[in-house]
This record gives sequence, structure tokens and C-alpha cells, in this order.
Amino acid sequence: MALLRFSHFPPNSSSLISHKSHLNSTNYTKTPNNFLITPPHPRRRKPNPLRCSAASFPEKHHTNSPKSNDVVELPLFPLPFVLFPGAILPLKIFEFRHRIMVQTLLHTDLRFGVIYTDAAASGATAVGCVGEVIKHERLADDRFFLICKGQERFRVTKLVRTKPYLVAAVTWLEDRPSSGEVKDLDAVADDVEMHMKDVIRLSNRLNGKQTEKDKEIRDLRKNLFPTPFSFFVGSKFEGAPREQQALLELEDTAVRLRREKETLRNALNYLTAASAFEGVTREQQALLELEAVRLRREKETLRNALNYLTAASAVKDVFPSS
Repeated sequence: MALLRFSHFPPNSSSLISHKSHLNSTNYTKTPNNFLITPPHPRRRKPNPLRCSAASFPEKHHTNSPKSNDVVELPLFPLPFVLFPGAILPLKIFEFRHRIMVQTLLHTDLRFGVIYTDAAASGATAVGCVGEVIKHERLADDRFFLICKGQERFRVTKLVRTKPYLVAAVTWLEDRPSSGEVKDLDAVADDVEMHMKDVIRLSNRLNGKQTEKDKEIRDLRKNLFPTPFSFFVGSKFEGAPREQQALLELEDTAVRLRREKETLRNALNYLTAASAFEGVTREQQALLELEAVRLRREKETLRNALNYLTAASAVKDVFPSS
């Protein structure tokens, strides 16, 4: 995983909304006047040199995908989070330099680059994903709340400037054609979907969630083609940003799907073992409860016997036998 070294790179202070909230963007459309879908005043928008790739959408044919050798300048937003094409990302912007970036984006281009920054490695990765602002709300003190969607992947070739915010020259990153046939990719994608369903079901059962939740996972793929589906699966590997970054950087859909399948298989084996252990634990708990009941009954029997013997001894003292 290639890292970019940023000298004098201040820690990011713009916050990321709870990960779970970004899975359903409809939550943000029901409250009136929450978002400014269009600007409050007319403005001229510069031509957008960034166009979505085939990886971002489920359609089979794309004619407007940018070429991999195209080089453009792109504002960068380092985050401890990996954005995938097609994924929804909510952001609250309050750091001054990023507020400047957002104000510029809203008047020019609605896209910026999200790159994963690893605090342990003291640097940011060279491969990221374009985030497009699809909704925004201006908050107090010129802060912003954004809803963004992942679009094209890119690779940073060089930093253009670092102030007032990061800007880099980037080239586009697209999956190379796989050596196998399309039907082979579909078969691998189907296997990944099956493993993912098994993991979700077993995880729900271990967490005590209702079985009605299973209805929500009947069609995880939703007619997605293998490449966008591989990004969808990668976006669900929450809590493992380094693995997500490795998946994002891969340029072969088949390799990405197989790696995801292996990860899901390992997760399924772990959950199966945890489920079996929980079953044994519950059985042992039931046996312990039965043993406790038996001991309480024996204790009561012994107490009654002791009371009887004590009373009999007292009677004998009062009425000694002749």
C-alpha cells in the first residue's frame, strides 16, 4: 500500500458521521429544508473535467469514462476512512481549510478526492476515490454538512499545493480486463454474494437480531455487474480500513472478488465457531441452572430434617422416657 508523505500535515479535524448512517441516504431527504439542493442564487459552473467510470454504475456499456492517462488537478480530503465507488459518505465540515475547499467546490466543481490516511504509518495513501457532493447544508459559522457519493478512483502523481488545502495531480485508475470470461466473473460474484449472506445471517443470529432482517439480504447484488458489486462488498468491510484500501487499489475485478470471498469465508468460519461455542455455553448454563435447583431442594430437605430432629430432641428433654 503506497503512502504519500505530507510534511507539515496537520491532523484532520473534520468529523465523519456515524458509519451506519451513510448506508441509507433517504434519511436525509424526508426532513424539509434540510438541504440546499440548488444554490440560493444563480451561479456559473465551470465545465466538469471529472466523469464517472464504469466502476461507479451498473450499466454494461460506458462511453464517457475518463482515460487512465488523463491528468487533472483534484482537491484532496485525507480521512481515516476508505471511500469506494458508489458508496455514500456523510461529512460534517468545520475545519477552516476544508470549509474553504467546500465553498470553492460549490461554486466550481462538486468533486474532490478522498484518500485514506493511516495514523500508524504517518502518511496518506496514493490511491483514493472521487467524492461528489450530492446534497449539502450550510450550518452555523460557515460549517457544512455534506452527503457525498463515491465516483472514480484515482492515483496521486504529485502534490500541486498544500495551502489553503491539499491539491494534487491525479490520473484515473480503472480495472484492467480480466483474463477470464464475463460469465466466470458472474460466477465468482455469485459466490461472494452467497458468502456475504451467510455471514450476515449468522452475525444477526449471534447478535440476537430478529429473523425479519433476513428479508433485507435476499438480493444483496441488486443486478450489479461484477466490478461495482466488488466495490459494494469492499465498502461493507467496516473496521478494516487497511484491507479496504488494498481492495480499492486492485486493478483486477476477479482478483478483488476472490480476495473478498476469502475474507468472507474466514469470517464465516469464525462466526460458525463462535456460534458453536455459544451453543455449548448455553447448554452448560442450562445444566448449571438445573444443578442449582437440585441443590436448593436438597438444602430445603436438610433444613426440614434438622428442624424435625431439633424439635424431637426438645420433646425428649421435657418428657424423658421412664
